[in-house]
Amino acid sequence: MTDTAAAPKKSGGIRDLGKMFGGGQSSLRQFGILGALIVIILFFEVATGGQTLKPGNVINIVNQNAYVLILAIGMVMVIIAGHIDLSVGSVAAFTGIVVAIAMNRGGLPWWLGVLIGLGIGAVVGAWQGFWVAYVGVPAFIVTLAGMLIFRGANQFIGNATTEPVKDDVFLQIGGGYLPDPDLGLPYNVPTLILGLVAVALVVFAEFRGRARRRKVGAEAVPLWVSLVKVVLLAAVILFAAFLFAGGRVGTSFPIPGVILVALVVIYAFVTNNTVTGRHIYSVGGNWHAAELSGVKIKRINFFVMMNMSILAAVAGMVFISRSAASGPGDGTSWELDAIAAVFIGGAAVSGGIGTVIGSIVGGLVIAVLNNGLQLLGVSSDRVQIIKGLVLLLAVGIDVWSKRSGGRSIIARFSRPKKVSATDDNMTYPLNRPLVEPGDSAESSSRPSSTTPNA
Repeated sequence: MTDTAAAPKKSGGIRDLGKMFGGGQSSLRQFGILGALIVIILFFEVATGGQTLKPGNVINIVNQNAYVLILAIGMVMVIIAGHIDLSVGSVAAFTGIVVAIAMNRGGLPWWLGVLIGLGIGAVVGAWQGFWVAYVGVPAFIVTLAGMLIFRGANQFIGNATTEPVKDDVFLQIGGGYLPDPDLGLPYNVPTLILGLVAVALVVFAEFRGRARRRKVGAEAVPLWVSLVKVVLLAAVILFAAFLFAGGRVGTSFPIPGVILVALVVIYAFVTNNTVTGRHIYSVGGNWHAAELSGVKIKRINFFVMMNMSILAAVAGMVFISRSAASGPGDGTSWELDAIAAVFIGGAAVSGGIGTVIGSIVGGLVIAVLNNGLQLLGVSSDRVQIIKGLVLLLAVGIDVWSKRSGGRSIIARFSRPKKVSATDDNMTYPLNRPLVEPGDSAESSSRPSSTTPNA
């Protein structure tokens, strides 16, 4: 056997299509779940007689699920780092009751209530992050304890009763809309402007990325792939903008949606374009290698836990703002919805894989399922069963795909042709692992305890 360089990979057709959202393992999963989301939307649009894509219903989907999607943004970073957080629902409820009491009984202004809520999230996150990062207690145990502690604290402080929220400005955070300048047009102008800005950002980001790849000599996807990607995303964004802008008078793109979009942009940038973001992936993929590379593992673990609790506080305030009250039942099972959204969106159980955009897509799958089944009059017990089956199916297909040698359905169409062992022309790539790190729990170098002691 002679060592020769690996033959260059072929391109074109479906191989290039697989690069549309990055070409990596996580992005290919997101490509598939994005297609599933479109199929689900079209199915319910037909099944409900056109009710699903009516402006009022689309606005309701965003308003009703914004808090879960906010939690999913933080949860995906926790899961990428190899942890899990079971306390987010209780932390959100605890923050909500404290903020409600501070404003309703204490007479504090809305902005001070928001600062108090963020401060509570930071303190709770620092508390849990300390136990995970510096004491070495597994995050599952720490946050399970946190779920019990802060659920009890919520009921103790609120005396297991509902606390109303009356500040008009604060109520706009969870129930308001972009203003309408009343220009005599049938659409909300600020919403259309927001859509155009989003399209401009998509175009800028795509071609700036191409320029950066060329500058460093990296392989860039074919131009037609970038153009198709930009056109598709622009079409979706503009269609959504017209839907939100064309609702009944007094409605437009909701303020919770604005908060969500801002968080998605910020955290997508952090995870993809900062040192901290890359360190989160490295810790989740192989913390031994990350430690040897000089990554401050304890700081990363502390950061993701603290960040999660801050976002839980944001989600709690958005929820009580929309419902105009904080009650003892708030936050129940929110952590399960957030975790389901992350895994449906392509994150790996073993850590190291996942994206913010993927978690949002996964959350939208759950949101559209909930909404569509409710429009069809399906009972809540059956809705829970269907959601559970969807989660199991999404993760099961991914596990089956990897065990049978492919990354995704798209990857299967582009797998190289098998070569006989007697083929004189066969080449052997040097130092190529049989299983890529992070492909499964078995291949991970993570020890039984996901938090290093050193």
